[in-house]
Amino acid sequence: MLGKGVVGGGGGTKAPKPSFVSYVRPEEIHTNEKEVTEKEVTLHLLPGEQLLCEASTVLKYVQEDSCQHGVYGRLVCTDFKIAFLGDDESALDNDETQFKNKVIGENDITLHCVDQIYGVFDEKKKTLFGQLKKYPEKLIIHCKDLRVFQFCLRYTKEEEVKRIVSGIIHHTQAPKLLKRLFLFSYATAAQNNTVTDPKNHTVMFDTLKDWCWELERTKGNVKYKAVSVNEGYKVCERLPAYFVVPTPLPEENVQRFQGHGIPIWCWSCHNGSALLKMSALPKEQDDGILQIQKSFLDGIYKTIHRPPYEIVKTEDLSSNFLSLQEIQTAYSKFKQLFLIDNSTEFWDTDIKWFSLLESSSWLDIIRRCLKKAIEITECMEAQNMNVLLLEENASDLCCLISSLVQLMMDPHCRTRIGFQSLIQKEWVTGGHCFLDRCNHLRQNDKEEVPVFLLFLDCVWQLVHQHPPAFEFTETYLTVLSDSLYIPIFSTFFFNSPHQKDTNMGREGQDTQSKPLNLLTVWDWSVQFEPKAQMLLKNPLYVEKPKLDKGPRKGMRFKAQNFSPTESTKERAVMHQRQLSLPLTQSKSSPKRGFFREETDHLIKNLLGKRISKLINSSDELQDNFREFYDSWHSKSTDYHGLLLPHIEGPEIKVWAQRYLRWIPEAQILGGGQVATMRKLLEMMEEVQSLQEKIDERHHSQQAPQAEAPCLLRNSARLSSLFPFALLQRHSSKPILPTSGWKALGDEDDLAKREDECVDLGDV
Repeated sequence: MLGKGVVGGGGGTKAPKPSFVSYVRPEEIHTNEKEVTEKEVTLHLLPGEQLLCEASTVLKYVQEDSCQHGVYGRLVCTDFKIAFLGDDESALDNDETQFKNKVIGENDITLHCVDQIYGVFDEKKKTLFGQLKKYPEKLIIHCKDLRVFQFCLRYTKEEEVKRIVSGIIHHTQAPKLLKRLFLFSYATAAQNNTVTDPKNHTVMFDTLKDWCWELERTKGNVKYKAVSVNEGYKVCERLPAYFVVPTPLPEENVQRFQGHGIPIWCWSCHNGSALLKMSALPKEQDDGILQIQKSFLDGIYKTIHRPPYEIVKTEDLSSNFLSLQEIQTAYSKFKQLFLIDNSTEFWDTDIKWFSLLESSSWLDIIRRCLKKAIEITECMEAQNMNVLLLEENASDLCCLISSLVQLMMDPHCRTRIGFQSLIQKEWVTGGHCFLDRCNHLRQNDKEEVPVFLLFLDCVWQLVHQHPPAFEFTETYLTVLSDSLYIPIFSTFFFNSPHQKDTNMGREGQDTQSKPLNLLTVWDWSVQFEPKAQMLLKNPLYVEKPKLDKGPRKGMRFKAQNFSPTESTKERAVMHQRQLSLPLTQSKSSPKRGFFREETDHLIKNLLGKRISKLINSSDELQDNFREFYDSWHSKSTDYHGLLLPHIEGPEIKVWAQRYLRWIPEAQILGGGQVATMRKLLEMMEEVQSLQEKIDERHHSQQAPQAEAPCLLRNSARLSSLFPFALLQRHSSKPILPTSGWKALGDEDDLAKREDECVDLGDV
């Protein structure tokens, strides 16, 4: 009543200033209102999973509630996860609104997913590690998937607090041995329960046949051959057992230099140009060995460089592109924007959020990766050049750039099976150090660099800009990024195929024990029910016309007009924050010019002056790049041909679904992409219905009705961050943020408005 008087502004009397001060904490009021009666919620354990420690009467705070209310329950720690078993767990069990993961629950955190652990002592937040002399009254866990959990331990028994806090710190922060990972416990216990998806045709590239198939698919078998010289990893433990090299290359040279300095084939373009990668030769001090290495590399370049038809361009990614340190530093700053403890912290950073985003340089790094991939694409597509990617171990940036180039040039890689096969070929078999880069063993934090996550973010930019070109959705990419930290899949848990085969018993000396059979992440039925898997498949994907039976043709054809896809570019509701760089042209530093050419530097003491002459000058490449880039974007898009992203500032955006999904304030209630998708599906169903009526009139067989995700039927109950954030979970109403109040007037004016409440409506 008092608030209405102030808003009306007609009265002459001032509202009295409230003077009541409460010295009781909100959670204490909450406890007094409710006698804590914990229900016995069952803890579901996977095969091989063991309970290590637990604590009862733990209060899990509701993140968006500034009053710090929450849910009581048990906090448990196993050798696989940290789990909170709340009293209201059954209330969330609704099949209609849940995108459930069968392995990880909503309140589960795998031990590998824990990023940092903090304790609150007398309202002060401190990082927890090692042995503790004093135990916190509040536990805060920051996760690598950007979830934030807060647990109040004030009402828990002291002995249980010590046990659960010490257990969580030890099992998430202490260095581990590879064989002690839960991956092996699960594989041993679930030997007879291995699930295989008969529909999964992902090429694993672990046999010679797989490589021969890829050579035939890309028409690379004319100039390149698959070799088995490293079978049993006799030559090099970092290389896969099978790979592809230029046909004239003698296999004894592979053995001679233990796989270093060998051009490994990645992919062939329709015009015959190829993408290759090569690890650098070790730097030897002996002049004689240096001369042998130089002669060897000279012969290699003669093999793949045959003027005037085939020219090789070398991209030294180790010296004139991104460094791993840059990626690590940028992501460390970037992720802090989304690890929000409460609503107050969210709104406090709102006014400077964009400047923090820009200063992190994460979006700039994404742009640079896409730009480098376009440069290489231009060399292969327009200039018919072979491109050789050079890196110290050819297992980080080589994987990233080669994958992006293939995604832009090969429509097969934009199907779900093709994309999964691409990751198997370039990342898993290609020897990306997932164990070190994800820091699964917690042995060296400096080695933890999110290179694969950077790749997925670059892929999302393409998916976001060209939705009809991809068979998979952004939700697919999001759950794929989450799967990095689920230790029941072997896909992302080893540094090399050799390390995987050795530890699975395939290459070991113990022949009596049966080799372990580990799951792959590509069997999505392990994590999701069929209904949930529907959200991984893009209903707007434009399939290749059946009339075009040619496997690889150089000619471009224009896609049919597809009006629903055009509306995907139009935002139903504008987000309250800009998720891209500013529309105004930003000032480019001399080191990070937007269309600046990265100068090509070769290791001259290894490659010699003759090789450096093969590299185009920076000015020439700059002109070629701009002409190629602008020319492509001026034409209509062929979704089954070459696909280039926009890389101007406003076009590089924040991947909202992955980074903002756990922040309620960042949602568009009942709007955003989910609202757009619902309208598109309704249009598609209407077209399908009309087609069925036409078929009936012609007495033909009724066409099967395309299924649409039933979770989108009532999109008014959902939010823009669906399927991870749901409307019905939020009990609080959105209020005007603190920054908004500051804009309304000075402190004296605010004192007159203390009882004024700005209500934006029910959610």
